[in-house]
Amino acid sequence: MTRRILIVANPHRPETLEAADLARAELEQRGIEVCSDSGDRPIDAVMVFGGDGTMLRAAREVHGTGAPLLGVNMGHVGFLAELERGDVAHAVNCIARGEFDIEERCTVDIVVRQPDGTVETGWALNEAAIERSELLRTLDVAVEVDGHPLSSFGCDGVVISTPTGSTAHAFSGGGPVVWPDVEALLLVPLAAHALFARPLVVGPRSLFAVEVLERSPAEGLVVLDGAETISVGRGGRIEVRLGAERVRLARTSDAPFTERLVRKFGLETKGWRGAHRAPKE
Repeated sequence: MTRRILIVANPHRPETLEAADLARAELEQRGIEVCSDSGDRPIDAVMVFGGDGTMLRAAREVHGTGAPLLGVNMGHVGFLAELERGDVAHAVNCIARGEFDIEERCTVDIVVRQPDGTVETGWALNEAAIERSELLRTLDVAVEVDGHPLSSFGCDGVVISTPTGSTAHAFSGGGPVVWPDVEALLLVPLAAHALFARPLVVGPRSLFAVEVLERSPAEGLVVLDGAETISVGRGGRIEVRLGAERVRLARTSDAPFTERLVRKFGLETKGWRGAHRAPKE
């Protein structure tokens, strides 16, 4: 049976389209079918050319299919991408030969309970960002953990993220970096007006709930991976837990997450000796 590869590229950057065209031509020369949308037929793997936003878009497109995603970073940081822009030929070889490992990443499931009783659902790989609907007003919320109220405060918003999303919006809000093999859920308040509004990390079976209080100057807006939005009125409730579905990322290197963190953030490690290195005499 002919293998079928989906290629997703950032359409707003000419270099990503050029790289995608090169990959397409090379794969087709090897007898592999290439498509630009998932359609109704099974996908064996996904090649993604762009930054993290493009990776998130591709993950949403094939959500639930189990197809692994191999990212070639054509953007800036590109935490989700395995390879860099000079590695296109290597990426094609890995996809064509199936020479990659699979790393499964947690997702979050979101349930929004509106004040009128209606329910809306969604999911995210990185985060659910609960934002204020009006920039000049604050959002008053109450935070609950596993059915027990924890704190209420005014804020610019609240980010609930997976470990994968800990290096994204949650990180910019002062949250910790969590290694991707940790099964946990993070909550990071944004510009909160409270004495106790610190980042929280809970276990894989816990449930975060955020209620938009009746007194809130602004209504809420839930943003899922920057791609999907759900409005939440005063009195509404957002429930977030780890999802049953995983996103499968293709890995061509066994380099640990620590190395990726140092490289992507350009962290200074000068002077490090390491336990395995003998001191100079």
